[in-house]
Amino acid sequence: MNAHDLNLFLDDAFGGGRPFLIEDVDDVRLIARVHADGVTLRPGATISGPTLMALADVAAYGQILAHIGPVALAVTSSLNIVFLRKAGRSDMVAEASFLKLGRKLAVVDVRIRSDGAADLVAQAVVTYAIPSAT
Repeated sequence: MNAHDLNLFLDDAFGGGRPFLIEDVDDVRLIARVHADGVTLRPGATISGPTLMALADVAAYGQILAHIGPVALAVTSSLNIVFLRKAGRSDMVAEASFLKLGRKLAVVDVRIRSDGAADLVAQAVVTYAIPSAT
């Protein structure tokens, strides 16, 4: 699935109006973005931790679906995140790549940066359980 197909799938599966956008996907990695706005900010003009966790989850899910197809019932089984620095009031960009893609489990490394910045804001390892084909 390409970025356009993934965004259509996410809109259909979860409804429109989501703040997350899949921007690009290739054989190695996926790029996703969350826009900084009133919904994602916490006091101090900081992007909230739950928003960064959701971005990591969406990026991992998109990376997996881009390679196995639209499997709606693939589910998060583990999400471990490390917050490394303040996520200021700017868009956050996530880069997701596989650590492992198996038949039953996929493990994805997600690195999150402020738009245009080199330093990481957060890093997550997300594991998804992939349902058996029936």
